[in-house]
Amino acid sequence: MDLQLHSFQSGSPTGSVAVAETVFDQPYREGLIHQVVTAYFAASRAGTKAQKTRAEVSGGGRKPWKQKGSGQARAGTTRGPLWRSGGRAFAARPRNYEQKVNRKMYQGALRSILSELIRQGRMIVVDNLDVAEAKTKALMARLAAFDTKDVLLVAEEVSDGLYLSARNLHWVGLADVESIDPALLIAFDKVVITQGAINRLQERLS
Repeated sequence: MDLQLHSFQSGSPTGSVAVAETVFDQPYREGLIHQVVTAYFAASRAGTKAQKTRAEVSGGGRKPWKQKGSGQARAGTTRGPLWRSGGRAFAARPRNYEQKVNRKMYQGALRSILSELIRQGRMIVVDNLDVAEAKTKALMARLAAFDTKDVLLVAEEVSDGLYLSARNLHWVGLADVESIDPALLIAFDKVVITQGAINRLQERLS
């Protein structure tokens, strides 16, 4: 199949790029994408929350008052869950939130997302992402030709000029081919990707 190639300088079509249907023309698998994206965010959780039980907090070794005669409820320690500074009844423990996602599942989710972006017209292939000078205003003028305000720019390598031009635009994301993941692809309205990055991505997912 062929994808339309655009000029990054003018935004106008300049030709086409041949891509493999096995990578960029796959059915939309919502369940698989949800599982992979959920696992991606779960793996980023720290899981370091920890609390102390009544056996771990300091103090409370002495019975606060005698068993009878004080008029108060019986108490054997001041470090029970009902007391201020007491331990927690069901204390949190450090845990690992990682979910297993094998390589075929991960690659299948990427293929499905890329194919759906193309079907919806949300992926734009450009010849390059070169900027003559590191100017935010110049980059905004280039992106205006693609009619988008929420875009992910994907290149083979992110140049210093491109990074400096886009770093102050909160609605522009930058990534190279190696850092592409399902959660990043679905986070933006459109994806502008270079021809070289498309070829590298195809090699990675073939």
